Amino acid sequence: QVQLVESGGGLVQAGGSLNLSCAVSGNTFSINAFGWARQVPGQQRELVAVIGTGVTTTYADSVKGRFTISRDNAKNTVYLQMNSLKPEDTAVYYCNAVDLITGAEDYWGQGTQVTVSS
Repeated sequence: QVQLVESGGGLVQAGGSLNLSCAVSGNTFSINAFGWARQVPGQQRELVAVIGTGVTTTYADSVKGRFTISRDNAKNTVYLQMNSLKPEDTAVYYCNAVDLITGAEDYWGQGTQVTVSS
């Protein structure tokens, strides 16, 4: 089992920045990728950033150039630095840990609310 705890959400004005953190604990032996996804009520969850074991990263077009995903293995933490925030970035942000090879393991945190005011 893997436990994920997000923090760092809040209220920010458009154009501002937030840095989300995801504390990772448990047995991560089979985990080979971490990601951040967001969800607005009534809409599907959208994966916005992924980082692999080789620190390769992938971003959704909607956040490319504004968001940066990173990981600190020594601190067992995954980050999402969000700059130039827009009102449409408002959502609950979830941390994800997954075994992309087998798909047998897929974990989610409880989420943290990000609200961007115009």
